[in-house]
Amino acid sequence: METIVQSQKTLFLSGKTLSYEFRIRQLQKLKQLIINYQDEILEALFKDLHKSRFEAYSTEVGYVLKSLTHTIKGLKKWMKPKKVKTPYYLSATSSYITYDALGTILIIGPYNYPFQLIIEPLIGAIAAGNTVMIKPSEFATYTEKILVKLVNNHFDKDYLYVIEGDYTVTSKLLDSKFDHIFFTGSSRVGQIVYEKASKHLTPVTLELGGKSPTIVDETANLKIAAERILFGKFLNAGQTCIAPDYIYVHDTIHDEFINILNQVINTRYSDMNYFGRIINERHYKRLIGLIDETKMIQKPTVEAETKLISPTVLIDVTWDDKVMQEEIFGPILPVLKYANLKDLVSLLKTKDKPLALYLFSNDKKNQTYVFENLTFGGGAINDTIMHVSNPYLPFGGIGMSGIGAYHGFYSFKLFSHTKGYVKKATWFDLPIIYPPYTKFKEKLIRKIFK
Repeated sequence: METIVQSQKTLFLSGKTLSYEFRIRQLQKLKQLIINYQDEILEALFKDLHKSRFEAYSTEVGYVLKSLTHTIKGLKKWMKPKKVKTPYYLSATSSYITYDALGTILIIGPYNYPFQLIIEPLIGAIAAGNTVMIKPSEFATYTEKILVKLVNNHFDKDYLYVIEGDYTVTSKLLDSKFDHIFFTGSSRVGQIVYEKASKHLTPVTLELGGKSPTIVDETANLKIAAERILFGKFLNAGQTCIAPDYIYVHDTIHDEFINILNQVINTRYSDMNYFGRIINERHYKRLIGLIDETKMIQKPTVEAETKLISPTVLIDVTWDDKVMQEEIFGPILPVLKYANLKDLVSLLKTKDKPLALYLFSNDKKNQTYVFENLTFGGGAINDTIMHVSNPYLPFGGIGMSGIGAYHGFYSFKLFSHTKGYVKKATWFDLPIIYPPYTKFKEKLIRKIFK
């Protein structure tokens, strides 16, 4: 393991990975490999998480193919030094920003989107000119195998390499000195990664999660809100870091909204053949333990053998309930009531900053108030989760929900050092900066710097 890390560092120091021509070839090669292996990838995602072909393609395979297209198109422009303004007192000087590759990157992926959340940061790392070690989730075993096949069989291990294994392998990897660590997963493991990285002063990106709230006010289109909230919540059987974790509904529309939620569930989620499964028995049992049978609007279908939990809505929920004590990360949706928006915002300010927040409202004042007064990673008004699909937007958390942001150009920037420099002409020199320093020079410099 350590030998491969060192060989990747050696390759990086050789400068081979830095040219535009090399980077673009690797991105094009990766894209073609994903196209070639797409059926195997989709099959692996079905075996690991019971993802339908539509869901697996749209959220994993097609998602990263679109990201590759975007990056390939933009890379030359991103790599080009950017000229910026220069203040007048730096006479005969031009100022520039350029992006330097960091070196050798470690990417640690999760089980919930086991292909996308490896490949998406990998695209940025390649685009920025780095070498990369990749550690997929051992829980998504079939996807882990296809990642090994796709990367290790087609790229030099000194450039890109996928390493298999459990948490002990991850721990050993974290003992090595990388130039950047990118981790997606739980806050608990993120703290471990951050602590280990600190020993080498290695910068980290942590894409975590938390309890992302959704607010439905009295002006919302309730049918649209129900459709879009349930879509965002139950995609991948709720195993999505930016899924709506719970809903606050204005008390004047609460009962009507619950009836509509129930109707949508019966219409959209009657066929469990297209519904995802929980990744393993431990998480299945954890989720079953969060369901209060006295608060269900309808009894869910549960199958221990297949780890199926059908869409489950809980009402009359309070912050004392077990389901509100942790990120749910499954197909359970608690609904709470509120009476006053300002009081609700004050309450939400006392909670950890979430990865996402969603507001369903047709009142522009409410939209402005919520988005100006609450801090969260990213979000949407009258929609859920779709902000993540826009490559022109940064995606990332804040506080306990994460550190750093990526996607599109922001991925390229994340895996680069933003370097500023100036270029000064030699035909002119400003004598004021040199000693001896007179009262006249001091008076002049005070006029300049004010």
